[in-house]
Amino acid sequence: MHTVMVILGGLVLLALCLFAARLIGGAGPGPMLTALKVFLPLWLIGAAINLWVGVARAGYSVAEELPIFLVVFAGPAVVALLLWWKLSRG
Repeated sequence: MHTVMVILGGLVLLALCLFAARLIGGAGPGPMLTALKVFLPLWLIGAAINLWVGVARAGYSVAEELPIFLVVFAGPAVVALLLWWKLSRG
């Protein structure tokens, strides 16, 4: 359940980045692409913090947490990359 909540948190962060881009930059693909470029490193940091918490506080080994890290990062990152691809084409 925790993994699902973290992934949903990543999707919320993605939506907030896109919303901020729309407010600050206006309509069009340019600001949205910038928001996606900002989101990816932010989400990498967020997923890494989740990995650290799993290792340092929950007592899992890095080997146990690494697959979870990959799933947690990949979910929202794939959505962001698909949006990036779609916005770049149009």
